[in-house]
Amino acid sequence: MPNLDSFIPVANAIAMVFQPHVEAVIHDLAKGTVHHVAGGLSGRAPLGDSLTDLSDIEILDRPVIGPYLKTNWDGRKLKSITAVLPGKDKRPIGLLCINVDISMLETLRALTRDFLSYQETAERPAALFHRDWREEANELVGHFVSIRGATPGALSADQRLTLIGELDGRGLFDVRTAVPYIAQLLNLSRATLYKALKAARDTAPAPTSCR
Repeated sequence: MPNLDSFIPVANAIAMVFQPHVEAVIHDLAKGTVHHVAGGLSGRAPLGDSLTDLSDIEILDRPVIGPYLKTNWDGRKLKSITAVLPGKDKRPIGLLCINVDISMLETLRALTRDFLSYQETAERPAALFHRDWREEANELVGHFVSIRGATPGALSADQRLTLIGELDGRGLFDVRTAVPYIAQLLNLSRATLYKALKAARDTAPAPTSCR
């Protein structure tokens, strides 16, 4: 029986060499959960949902996928790459995803041009991101606060209401487990988030209909 534990030392070594700027996450394809986390960039934890759509396992026919660009929960940019972990029969049993925080390097772009060459990065694999609603929330919140030069916790009440309205407009609150994640993302209690969501919906313009 293949055992993903054999890959744990590799993940730990990768995270240890580049700590605290690298995270290595092992995903269990059979269970659809996180098996092991080394480093702590994304806030993932063992046994948590992998947030990947892996029903079509045959598309993982490359040993290495990426690199591709991601947005972390706090708006930081991550350069990521995924290695497919084979079992005894050569079929994939897991994924080793390595996430590198490159936000600190963006101020040194001239010295790190090759490392930050986004135009050559591969398109993010649909099988890994089809269900990743957190990625969409991260990108929306990250863009919203960046153009205002703020942080999620420093938004004014009106700005926060606008942001929550945009998140709701994307249908993110239709996801059953979205509220606790978005509350943490915005540094709000769940009760405050529910109250703000109600206010955003109450102030949203009513849909018009053709007569």
